[in-house]
Amino acid sequence: MLYATLTFWLMAIVLMAWGVHQLLSGLLKPRTVNMIVLPGTLVAQLGHVLGLLVTGATVSNTTLYKDDDTAAPEATTDAKPRIPLLGPVIVGMLPLLACVGGIVAVVYFLGGWVIEGAAGLRVARALPASLPAFWESLRDQITLVESLTDALVYSDWRRWQVWTFVYLMICLTVRMAPFPGTLRGSLGAIVILGLGLALANLVLPSTEDGASRTWGVLSICVAFLSLLLLLSVTVRGLVGLFKLLAGKA
Repeated sequence: MLYATLTFWLMAIVLMAWGVHQLLSGLLKPRTVNMIVLPGTLVAQLGHVLGLLVTGATVSNTTLYKDDDTAAPEATTDAKPRIPLLGPVIVGMLPLLACVGGIVAVVYFLGGWVIEGAAGLRVARALPASLPAFWESLRDQITLVESLTDALVYSDWRRWQVWTFVYLMICLTVRMAPFPGTLRGSLGAIVILGLGLALANLVLPSTEDGASRTWGVLSICVAFLSLLLLLSVTVRGLVGLFKLLAGKA
């Protein structure tokens, strides 16, 4: 159950990041959004290139941003890694893991106060098995966002560390969205990774301890993306309502 939950949250993170990016691109110009999250794109692109090199794949058409109206990053979609089965998983997962590594570094050096101030910043370690448990999990998500919001609201915004932490967290979490044309491959890689970890746990039970230690990082990623998703949906709805009332829709 632990690995099924881990797989679920990783897929939720990827889909929420993709949703936030799409919503922001509808509010602002895609070029503006991609330029804002450029530090996160750099980290994800480095992970992508590393995955290609490690698996012996061909690096082609890989750019940090395209010189057009979107400024979107471009990844190698026909990599053809030389390692069978495991190669595509590595290529699909390393951009996500690179962003996770960046988040760990940002939290460690700049964001310890968030962890201390958000006592309820923990996602569930088990999937809901009934309808009441499902609604309870949704209430827990609201509590998760509330804990993060309280920690941010009561922070000392006069310190540069706070601004830097929030900006880098936005960049890294939003850029956990797959590169254009790689969404299905990334989701497939997460499923295969979850199955692989579950099988590895049958041989090495200590694998479960390593998976458990990732929950803090998962929690803060889910919390930030949930908050960004709620804010993006609210602003997008208000803008649409204003255009409708103004007769511009």
